[in-house]
Amino acid sequence: MKITKICCIGAGYVGGPTMAVIAQKCPDIQVTVVDLNTDRIALWNHEDLNNLPVYEPGLDAVVAEARGRNLFFSTDVDKAIDEAQLIFISVNTPTKTYGSGKGMAADLKYIELCARQIARVAKTDKIVVEKSTLPVRTAEAIKSILDHTGNGVQFQILSNPEFLAEGTAVQDLLNPDRVLIGGDQSPEGQKAIDALAEVYMNWVAPANIIRSNVWSSELSKLTANAFLAQRVSSINAISELCEKTGANVSEVARAIGMDSRIGSKFLKASVGFGGSCFQKDILNLVYISKSFGLVEVADYWEQVIIMNDHQKRRFANRIVQTLYNTVADKKICFLGWAFKKDTNDTRESAAIYVAGHLVAEQANIGVFDPKVEQPQIIFDLEESGVSQNSRKRVTSYEDAYQASEGAHAIAVLTEWDEFRHYDWQRIYNNMQKPAFVFDGRNLLDGKKLTEIGFVYQAIGS
Repeated sequence: MKITKICCIGAGYVGGPTMAVIAQKCPDIQVTVVDLNTDRIALWNHEDLNNLPVYEPGLDAVVAEARGRNLFFSTDVDKAIDEAQLIFISVNTPTKTYGSGKGMAADLKYIELCARQIARVAKTDKIVVEKSTLPVRTAEAIKSILDHTGNGVQFQILSNPEFLAEGTAVQDLLNPDRVLIGGDQSPEGQKAIDALAEVYMNWVAPANIIRSNVWSSELSKLTANAFLAQRVSSINAISELCEKTGANVSEVARAIGMDSRIGSKFLKASVGFGGSCFQKDILNLVYISKSFGLVEVADYWEQVIIMNDHQKRRFANRIVQTLYNTVADKKICFLGWAFKKDTNDTRESAAIYVAGHLVAEQANIGVFDPKVEQPQIIFDLEESGVSQNSRKRVTSYEDAYQASEGAHAIAVLTEWDEFRHYDWQRIYNNMQKPAFVFDGRNLLDGKKLTEIGFVYQAIGS
C-alpha cells in the first residue's frame, strides 16, 4: 500500500513535531493533525511561528516549510479519519488518578475514545498506529474495539513508539537512532509494517528501521525510559555519598562515563528527572510487574522513583538548612521552571515540587523561565496540590534581574544556556546579603554568590 494521506489524532508534544517532520520529508503525503482543543489548533495555525504551542528548537522552520503545502492542523477529527489511510494515535496517557492501578497504571480512556471514534467513522480499511506511550498489550484492546464495529472495515494495528528527548526532538526526528515498528506477524500485518516503513524511508536508512511484533515494540518504549531514568537516579544516589565523603560527583561521573560498557549519557547529577515520560513509564512498569506477581522486579524499579522523590526533597531541605533553618517570608529566586532546557514542557518538573516544599515553609518565590509564564506555573502548583494561599507566594517575572530583586537565594532548576551569560554582579547587587546560589543541575551546595566570582561556571557546563 502506498500511503498518500495520514491523520494524527493529538497535536501535543509528540504528535505536532512528529507530523511536521513527516510532512517536511514526504511532500507527496498529505498530513493532517487533529485535536479537539481549539486553542491548541489555533496556535499551530497562527501566522507567528513564535506562538507554536510546543517549543522545540528548529520546529518553527519545519512547520513553516510544510504548513499549507501538505501539513494541516484541524479540529475536524471525523473528516481527517475518514480520508486517511494511516492514522496515528498520539493522545495523552497520564498515570491513573482513580480506581484499580491508581498512581501507577496508564490511564487509557483517551486511547479508547480514539479507537471508538475511528471505528464509528471509518468506511475503508485503515492502518492504526500507536504513537502514545502505552502499556504492553494495549494494541490488543484497540484491535478488539475496532474489529467489533460490524461494518466490515479491516484494521491493522501497529506500535511505533517515539524515542524523543524534549529540547532535541526535531533533531531526534530528523536523525533517529532507530525507528521501531511493531505489528502483527500475519501477511496483512507485515504489509502494514512495510507501508509505514516506506514513509520513514524517505529520510531514514532502512538499516535503522527495526521491525518486531507489536508486544515487543510496546515494551521497548517503557524499558528504554526505565533504563534512562534509572541512570539519573543512580548518579543522584552517588551524589549524596560524594557529599558525605568529599568525592566530586562530576569527577566520578566523568570517570565511569568513559567506560565503554556504561557510556557518558544520563550521568549528570541533578534535582531529579522530570518530564512526561520517565515517571509514568516506570510506574507503569512497576504496575505490570506487580500484576504478574514479580514483586522483587517491581520493588527494584519503584526504588528509582523513590530516589528521584528523595533527591527533590533533599534539595529543598538544603535550601532551608543553608538559610539558617528558616525561609519564612524570605524570597527565593527560581531560574527555570521547565523540566529541562529548550522546551516549554513543565510536566513533573522538579521546580514544581521544590516550590511546593518551600511555600509550605512560607517562603516567597520569584520565578523566571524563558519559555514558561505565570498561568502555567500556577496551574502546575494547583495540579500538584499546593493550596491557593500558598500559590499566592509564587510570582513569575519578565527576566532574571526582576526575579532576583530582594532575594535571599537563587535556585537554578533548569539549565537554560542563557543563564550562563547574565550580569551576575548586577544580580548580586539586587539581592539580600549574604546571597546564596543553589545549582540544581550540578548540586552546588548552597555557595555564597560571592564565592563563584559572579561567573556562572557550573550551570550547564
